[in-house]
Amino acid sequence: QVQLVESGGGLVQAGGSLRLSCAASGSISSINAMNWYRQAPGKQRELVAGITSGGVTNYADSVKGRFAISRDNAKNTVYLQMNSLKPEDTAVYYCNAEIYIGARLHYFWDQGTQVAVSS
Repeated sequence: QVQLVESGGGLVQAGGSLRLSCAASGSISSINAMNWYRQAPGKQRELVAGITSGGVTNYADSVKGRFAISRDNAKNTVYLQMNSLKPEDTAVYYCNAEIYIGARLHYFWDQGTQVAVSS
């Protein structure tokens, strides 16, 4: 099986920075896109940033210029560097990965980590 293990969340003051990481392990043949989502209380889960296996990135407008997604393919790990954090960035952040096990494509989610930004 496959597991996604996330780390790096926590409490930070507005203007501060946090770095999230998410490592995939298990019976992995290859990984396509890796993405970060977030869900704030009372709101729908939204895509924050994504990165393809080739390194092409995309961002939600609300985080452009402040967040940076990257990945280490050798470690099956994706990162989210979050700078200039705002209270509205407070949410549970989830890692998502498109993983091939053999010839079949699966979508995996991690357990989520809380990010809280105080004003």
